[in-house]
Amino acid sequence: MQKNFTQLENFGHSMSAPSYLIKPTTTDEINEAFKLAKKSGLAISARGAGRSYNDAALIGGGIVLDMRGMNAITDWDPVSGLITAQPGVTLEQVWQKVEPDSWWPPVVSGTMTTTLGGCLAANIHGKNNFKMGPIGEHVVEFTAILPTGAEITCSPKKNGDLFYAMISGLGMLGIFTSITMQMKRIYSGLLSVDAFPVRNLHEHLTSLLDGAPNHNYIVGWLDGTAGGESLGRGQIHATRYLKEGEDSNPQETMKVSNQILPPLIFGVFPKSLLHYFMSPFMNNLGAWGINTAKYIASLRKHTFRQSHAAFHFLLDYVPNWELSYGRSGLIQYQSFVPKETAEDAWREILTISLKRGLPSYLGVTKRHRPDKFLLTHAVDGFSLAMDFKVTNNNRAKLGAMLQEFDKIILQAGGRFYFAKNSETSAETAQAFYGKETIEKFKKLKKRCDPNGLLESDLYRRIFE
Repeated sequence: MQKNFTQLENFGHSMSAPSYLIKPTTTDEINEAFKLAKKSGLAISARGAGRSYNDAALIGGGIVLDMRGMNAITDWDPVSGLITAQPGVTLEQVWQKVEPDSWWPPVVSGTMTTTLGGCLAANIHGKNNFKMGPIGEHVVEFTAILPTGAEITCSPKKNGDLFYAMISGLGMLGIFTSITMQMKRIYSGLLSVDAFPVRNLHEHLTSLLDGAPNHNYIVGWLDGTAGGESLGRGQIHATRYLKEGEDSNPQETMKVSNQILPPLIFGVFPKSLLHYFMSPFMNNLGAWGINTAKYIASLRKHTFRQSHAAFHFLLDYVPNWELSYGRSGLIQYQSFVPKETAEDAWREILTISLKRGLPSYLGVTKRHRPDKFLLTHAVDGFSLAMDFKVTNNNRAKLGAMLQEFDKIILQAGGRFYFAKNSETSAETAQAFYGKETIEKFKKLKKRCDPNGLLESDLYRRIFE
């Protein structure tokens, strides 16, 4: 088993850590890595596609298991819609396997490159969280290997406490080795999308709240550069599945070839080069210009049909788009706030960001509902994800502002999502998780990982 010492980064390129990298392809090799970690006195952590914006897949001076080599779909039943796969399988592999048979993953992230193991560790949500919950609610069972070498099988009824803790558990209790999930039946490769503008934050949140019950997905784009009466303006995309019979040729629209995002613009210009042309606009003035143009372009209400892949995987439209933010990268800050307090809390943080000269260049809103996973980030309310450019000059100022945001969100009864926030402190994590939840998680960790082998920089930051 070969290990290489290398420097790993988070997806936003704002954090890095040197680690020993091991690429297991079998459960036995994972177990050998655990033994090596114990013998060497090193911490160990799993890493999927490295798409986390924070330090969830970093462990300075420790061992990182790159799980992408365990990437086989081991069973697919097109009658029942049940799929079984190894943890390194990506959402791209899943949807390309199931869609031609009239199925779709019930919950997906904004990129198709995430791995199933990473998706479960973070318990990802999608644009339909208000209706379908997080991905964990669609897991029938999983198997995992613990640092002790024990292999376990978990479902809602078998080892239920570990099922609800390992899903959302940030990879700190054990490592998934096989995952069985239920897919969602679809009758077309297309979705019907209603797009319309919202003039301010109140109208934005009201549209999300009122529109969610009548749609399968709903998501908002929020202009973080607009202030005054236009604070919180943006555009809503409210989307529904086509019913059986609405698509005149569903077998054609569900072909993978009709879903794949094209690599070229106008059939000529490679999208992989676009981030170079985006970079000059990644400043306050440029972001204001782009956001203003986008809002003006959104003023016309319209309904259109869009493929599932095109609607869901917006982050894959421009390869390596995160590089446009420059060498110091970006931080994504996401808060989840109850519907009763979200408007006041977000008005305050949006106003502060504008006053400090640190506006969000991209804002995304969603509607959410609670779930019963142990380290849940969900509320009966909304989420707002905000992208901030990091520079050598603003890093300290930005970090302080985001910790100030944390206090505002906590006062509003909000929560946070640890595939994103990189500035949140242990005190903040303890405040929103609650003492009882953290004690329960640590008891499970002591049971599953008595020698404390599994760690990450994130775990050290928020639990130790």
